Amino acid sequence: MEITFDGGKVITAHTHGHSIMTDQPIDNGGTNIAPAPFDLFMASIGTCAGIYVKSFCDNRKIPTDGIKIIQTSEFNKETGLPVNIKIDIQVPATFPGKYKNSLINVAELCKVKKTITNPPNFEVTTSTV
Repeated sequence: MEITFDGGKVITAHTHGHSIMTDQPIDNGGTNIAPAPFDLFMASIGTCAGIYVKSFCDNRKIPTDGIKIIQTSEFNKETGLPVNIKIDIQVPATFPGKYKNSLINVAELCKVKKTITNPPNFEVTTSTV
């Protein structure tokens, strides 16, 4: 993955043929033309859980129309870091009840969540090119 500085507060990650642009809100010196990096991080949690839920449903031919995930967070007032993240998988009344616990179990398999709960070591270096 390569990260580029693209003017102002715009920072872009280039990975697997995709460009993922970030910016900062106007009140933080950006132009708000893209999500802030932390917003993308938080979105990666819910979307990761979502792909597991989607795959589970697809494998059982269960329609995903009407299914949505609502993600809410509580933050430490001093650090600004999340202390509780809730993922609520909302299903329509027609969703087979016998699979509700399975949805929770597959959402728990999310690689992003697993990475947060088992954090990697970080090594930050600088080099001259």
